[in-house]
Formats: sequence, structure tokens, C-alpha cells
Amino acid sequence: MSNPHDTIATTDPSYSDWTSREIHQQPAAWSEARAVLAAMEPAARRFLAPLLARENLRIILTGAGSSAYLGRCLAPELGASLGRRVEAIATTDLVAGPRLYLQRDVPTLLVSFARSGNSPESVAAVELAEQHLSECHQLIITCNAEGTLYRRGARQTRSLAVLLPDLTHDRGFAMTSSFSSMLLAAWSLFAPETFTDDACMRIGRAGATTLEAAPTLLRPLLARQFRRTVYLGSGGLNGLANEAALKLLELSDGGVAALSESTLGFRHGPKTFVTPDCLAIVFLSSNQLTRRYDVDLVRELQSDGIAGRVLALSGTDADLEGLDAWVVPGMNEASDAELAFPYLLVAQLYAYGMSLSLGCTPDNPSASGVVNRVVKGVTIHQVED
Repeated sequence: MSNPHDTIATTDPSYSDWTSREIHQQPAAWSEARAVLAAMEPAARRFLAPLLARENLRIILTGAGSSAYLGRCLAPELGASLGRRVEAIATTDLVAGPRLYLQRDVPTLLVSFARSGNSPESVAAVELAEQHLSECHQLIITCNAEGTLYRRGARQTRSLAVLLPDLTHDRGFAMTSSFSSMLLAAWSLFAPETFTDDACMRIGRAGATTLEAAPTLLRPLLARQFRRTVYLGSGGLNGLANEAALKLLELSDGGVAALSESTLGFRHGPKTFVTPDCLAIVFLSSNQLTRRYDVDLVRELQSDGIAGRVLALSGTDADLEGLDAWVVPGMNEASDAELAFPYLLVAQLYAYGMSLSLGCTPDNPSASGVVNRVVKGVTIHQVED
């Protein structure tokens, strides 16, 4: 095992592996993605505006793995801001039971997130939606021009295919810049009045600041070599907690047990996961009511004295007296949707550092080869009439 104090040094973007580059390139990737979205804004408006004007529209956010967690990050706030029915349903659920989730006579916009666009479930979910819905519209957000999903969507009627810059098409095993760039794209498409150029510039600056501050923040965490980590968050930040835990599991090749849960849900059983060898990271919300519940749990976990360390991430220093917390600079007035980006960088860098300290290869951490960058081994079965 390498010295954990050395692992943080290798998060420098000059390090030769793809994963490190793709984590550190994210502010630049976000800027490039915004340029692409600006160029296609008229086409996106023509496609989305008539659909979003319909009160009976159902929006399903879908993907597999990290791409499914994108939907969980978006659905709560997107549903509230649009005033429409917005649900996050993984392609893995849609494919296994289409009749459980697809309502034939409800007009539906299926929003598919895909890094490569070649996962069997991603393609099958699109096909099943077209078969099982009397009115199905498709929005595809992907990073791969050669992917099956993009090529299919680009030629279909009732569809819009959004291709993000090649820079976002991660070559490493784990989704990093592809995840955050697709998240930014979705917010920009569905909430352009909120995700303005100014807001995206603020997010980019917060990302750069987080990358610069990360070594000081993470070095003591890596030195402890925690074998358990739990990520906690509420609303869309619960979806981010799902992604953070998955990133740690993936890059540590299962060497670190990782759990995610909602802030209030954690007390209902999952709290038994906490041991002296456990790191708890809480994503504090910017919503005043939600934040009170988040802070209550942080104080409770610290008072319990069981966890090895309890760290809160926040956009403001309000109500943090006596807490072990890191405040993202320049995000005092930021929404949860904006805070998700610097929070995500912290989680990615911690997972990367743990991967190296455990002797894994971040670009290909699965020593056994049973987990692959693009999923293999899936047989798509025929749906019986």
C-alpha cells in the first residue's frame, strides 16, 4: 500500500492517468458544454417549449448507474420549478418491468443520460418507451458521437439529441466530467432562467477553488484510511450522495464500504453503519428548512462520538458553530443545484485518493475484471404481449 500522504499529490492534473485529468478538467469541460448548449439553444427551445407548456406532461429522467443518479439529483428541484410530473427511473428498472413504469396514454418526455450511449439497457429503454407509450418524446444527453443512443436519437422524429464536447467523454473507468457536464446540460436546458451564464461562471470558479483547496482538505482524511464512508444529503443532494458513494466503491474496487442515505432517513436503521472506522460526509442544503435537519444530524453524529470523523460541506458558514465543516468559497447564496458541483469534486477526489492509497489503478480499478467501463453480460429479453 502506498503512503496515503503521497496520494493527494497525484491529484495534480499533470499526473498521467485519465481519471485525474478528467476530474481536474471539469471547470473547462463545463465551459465547453455551455458553448455547445448556447449554439443549439434555438433548437432546444423549439423542442422543449411546446412540451413543457402541457400540464399533463410526464418527464422521466433515466440512465444506468451514475447516469441514473443524475436523474435523482435533478428530479426534486426540477419538478418544483417546472410544476410538472418529474420522476427519476433507472433504465435498469424500465427494462426489467416496463409495464410497471410506463403509462401508455400519458404523454411522456423520456430524458436519457449516457456517457457512451452503448449500454444495453440505455438503448432498450428508449425502444421500450416508444413501443409502450402512445406519445413518446425523447431528449438524449450524451458525450459520445459514435454511441448507439446518439446516432439513433439524431435520426428519430419526436427527439432531440444533445451531444456534449468530446472532452466530456471520460476515458477512465468512472464517470467524472461526463456526470457533472450532463448535470450542467440538463439544468441549462430545463432551467435557463436560473442557470444563466453568470451562474455557470460562478459554478466554474467554485470548481476551480475546490480543486485548489482539496489537497489541504483531503490529506488528513486519506491519512486515516477509513474503511467505511457514508454520504448524506437531502432532496437532490441525496442523489448526489448516491453518486458519491458509488464513486468510492468503484475506484476503491470495493475496498471501502460506502453507503448513501437521506439526512432524515439515516436514523431509521442505516445509522448502524457508523463505526469508529467510518467517515461521515454530509452535504448541507442551502434551503433554510432542509438545512436545519442536516445540521441537526451533523451535531448528533458528532455528539454520539462513534464515527471516526464527521465532515459537513456547506455553501455558507451560518449555523456551523462547533462543527467540523468546509465552506465552499463564493457560494454563500448558491442553490443546492449549484452546490452539487463543488460537492461532487470533493467526493471524486476523495475516491481517487483512496483508490491510489489502496493500490488500485483508478483508470481500471476492478482487479477481477467483473465490472467494466461499459456494462457487459446483459441479455435483453423480449417483452411478452
